[in-house]
Amino acid sequence: MSKLCLILPNQLSLSTSSLQAIDPKIDHILIAETLDHFTHVKHHQKKIAFLLSAMRHFAQELDNLKLNCTYINIEQQLPAIEDAIEHTLKESNFTEIYVTYPADYRTLQQIQALKKRISTPIHILPDENFLCETEEFEKWAGHKKQLRMEFFYRSMRQKYQILMEGKEPIGGKWNFDTQNRKKAPKSLQVPDTYHAKPNKITLKAIADTQQYFNHHFGDLEPFFFAVTRQQALKALDQFIQERLCLFGDYQDAMVEKEPFMFHAHISFYLNCGLLQPLECIQAAETAYHSHQAPLNAVEGFIRQILGWREYVRGIYWLKMPEYASMNFLGAKNKLPSFYWNADTKMNCLKQCVTETKNNAYAHHIQRLMVLGNFALIAGIDPKYVNEWYLIVYADAYEWVEMPNVSGMVLFADGGLLASKPYAASGSYIHKMSNYCQNCEFNVKDKLGEKACPFNYLYWDFLIRNKKVLSSNQRLGFMYAMINKMPEEQVTAIQNQAEKFLQQQT
Repeated sequence: MSKLCLILPNQLSLSTSSLQAIDPKIDHILIAETLDHFTHVKHHQKKIAFLLSAMRHFAQELDNLKLNCTYINIEQQLPAIEDAIEHTLKESNFTEIYVTYPADYRTLQQIQALKKRISTPIHILPDENFLCETEEFEKWAGHKKQLRMEFFYRSMRQKYQILMEGKEPIGGKWNFDTQNRKKAPKSLQVPDTYHAKPNKITLKAIADTQQYFNHHFGDLEPFFFAVTRQQALKALDQFIQERLCLFGDYQDAMVEKEPFMFHAHISFYLNCGLLQPLECIQAAETAYHSHQAPLNAVEGFIRQILGWREYVRGIYWLKMPEYASMNFLGAKNKLPSFYWNADTKMNCLKQCVTETKNNAYAHHIQRLMVLGNFALIAGIDPKYVNEWYLIVYADAYEWVEMPNVSGMVLFADGGLLASKPYAASGSYIHKMSNYCQNCEFNVKDKLGEKACPFNYLYWDFLIRNKKVLSSNQRLGFMYAMINKMPEEQVTAIQNQAEKFLQQQT
């Protein structure tokens, strides 16, 4: 009698704990393309094709290693992962089932429900694709009133001895973010991101996506993602060699028709198991020590993985399932249609939605300070915003999407994750991008027909939420300005904001 190892679509690594728990000579592996994984929200077509191809390439790798593997194709139309397991159990008897901890609460609930329904024991193992176990994060959180990422990040730097000189950080500071806020000059040349040429397996994955999911959002082609570990490693190396050196300086910069800038574009591969976090961190650290990249760039990149990625995952599992329904500001507006079709006169939003549709990608400032900022100041209900972010990005899984959106973008958790709402007027977008120069609105106008909507929506957001936000010390200066505003100015802001938002829905 043998054991069954279940590998979920985001666990495509030979080092995944469920695979390590079995004897490859006698035990069996199950990988399944079930409908619910791609349709519980209608994921971007490019993400579906990417995962189908990556899963099939991984199954081929297992086959090359002479491992016993059952692969259930999307053509079989099995509804959910429980159905795939029960289908496999009917074919063969297994003494035990091993699965690595799921990435999201929904899948964990499915597996736990199945545990109660079948007699075969199911063992859920820690996810080795993360550097901080959920129990470790819970211990760090303890009874803290504020769970600030910066302090968690420092503890992780110390634990793994990354960019450290003994007990002190290299360079004398933990964080070099103040050096990473440069606007891109017009003469800046941006190297291209990694492009993989689709092979037969990928072309079949694209065809299957067209057949079964052509009603989903997004452009399926051109398709350029890495779909194997070897390709993902090449993508990482290309970033280290060509873009890491300027990643720090321009990580917040936005340039029209330059969707990728100097970012790594490896989150797709990290979040499905093709890359491991520590190897990416160590590659960047090696680049610093070999004088390939400056400290501000390397530290900023490492902070995204060792700090932010681990931190939001910890928040997610610490606070679920209650986190999913949080709406501290009581936002209730619907998502404007331009989030799907890019049909808006606001050039910044038009650029970011178009690039998201094309690439299933937008970098973190586009997500936070353009797309997210508008959703925040427009008072869009978190359930709609969370769904949109989960649908449109190829690197989006609920564990990473929800804390970023509900916590960082929308302040829906009331400040558990962020110390203040990341609301901003059009001046921030103007400062960090060239979007405003080709916009029909004037970023310098505060009110009036040609005024940038971000300007009056920003002040309307603060006015509208004064009761719950005015006590926030980081917003004290802004509320002091509001308190000095003539009543007719406040009314004009509110009226123009209301009129504009009515036109969007």
